Amino acid sequence: MIILGIDPGLRTTGFGLIEKRGNQLRYIASGTIKTAAESELPGRLKIILHGIGEIVRTYRPDCAAIEKVFVNVNPQSTLLLGQARGAAITALVGSDLAVAEYTALQVKQAVTGHGKAAKEQVQDMVARLLVLPGLPGADAADALGVAICHANSVDALALIGAMAPAFSGLRMKRGRLV
Repeated sequence: MIILGIDPGLRTTGFGLIEKRGNQLRYIASGTIKTAAESELPGRLKIILHGIGEIVRTYRPDCAAIEKVFVNVNPQSTLLLGQARGAAITALVGSDLAVAEYTALQVKQAVTGHGKAAKEQVQDMVARLLVLPGLPGADAADALGVAICHANSVDALALIGAMAPAFSGLRMKRGRLV
């Protein structure tokens, strides 16, 4: 299974592709899609949309995962990040890819074992987990981290999905099965 991870950003969107075979992860590619800060917003969103579309056409991933937007101190920055994320998701679903979403906390936990890890720790662990010769850039490392998080989650999600029919007739009342 080839997984495309996306770390959305209006100025720099990171991408990372890994292959999952059993419990083994293999690095395929990573990089960034950059937009010029002085450019108009619609043009920047188009660059993200087309850039991700080109990555999907080139590498043919089986699925994608993207980091969820967090609300920060500046509402305008949050809105702009949300629009960049929307362009990325549109490119992914427009290519008929299933898209999973993970918070930064979930990604850091999956990659480093600690949800409050620093960017440098994520870079280092991504390089170690994927046996890279050097550290990837911060945005590419975050995107690879999103892909690793999904690779680690996909087996658990499949197991839960397979077990769901067995629990369909059960009911909860006041936190207990009845």
